[in-house]
Amino acid sequence: MQRSQYDTDITVWSPEGRIHQIEYAMEAVKKGNVTVGVKSDTHVVLVAFKRSSNHLAAYQEKLFKLDPKIGMAIAGLTSDARYLATFMRTECMNHRYVFEGIVPTSRLVSRVADKHQANTMNGGSRPFGVGCLIAGYDQTGAKLYQTCPSGNYYDFKGVAIGDRSQSARTYLERHFTTFPDMPLDDLVNHALKALASSAGDKPEDQLKPENTSIGIVGIDQDFTCYSDDEAKRWLDAFRNEKTQDEQQPMEVDA
Repeated sequence: MQRSQYDTDITVWSPEGRIHQIEYAMEAVKKGNVTVGVKSDTHVVLVAFKRSSNHLAAYQEKLFKLDPKIGMAIAGLTSDARYLATFMRTECMNHRYVFEGIVPTSRLVSRVADKHQANTMNGGSRPFGVGCLIAGYDQTGAKLYQTCPSGNYYDFKGVAIGDRSQSARTYLERHFTTFPDMPLDDLVNHALKALASSAGDKPEDQLKPENTSIGIVGIDQDFTCYSDDEAKRWLDAFRNEKTQDEQQPMEVDA
């Protein structure tokens, strides 16, 4: 993306009606590690691909638990995500204190979207360089939302954000009609397939327990993050099915 004379401040509009600082923040999300979210009628699944800065460093966590029934996955700047996670946890606690119940997922998403948007119109701040996939289960059922640095938010049946996420979105577009009645294990398997399609073909890009996180929330369970050995059973099932598909002979037209 080329620089412009109108990109030096968040309050400056270009003649084309664009705010370049917001577009730069969106680019930061696109360069983050790919993250996928899918939902059925009873559960929401988030899967995220983790990287480490070098072989001696630990993998950066991409999943955050916000409330017993709400969690999120992120793509972009992890430091910005930690700040927003703290903000959302505070909102959840305030709602629980005042109303003695779990905050509706849509209300929490609206509040964090307002937080995003406030940073797009004040000259002393910058947009958050992170995109969030927020999963929750409340009185209205399973919910999956995406928030953007611009302050917009969207309700999805399946979504992928981050680097090379177009392949994952293409996979989800082909299969999302089967998600509503799908069992949990099959839903996780579809999320992993979408993630693998965007992760890459290099050995270090293959899905492994140490670089893959899985978050699940649903009608019968609180939001729970699975990584390392806890995610192994789903990754083993995913690899076994992938191996079987590769071993099947190709059909040849007569």
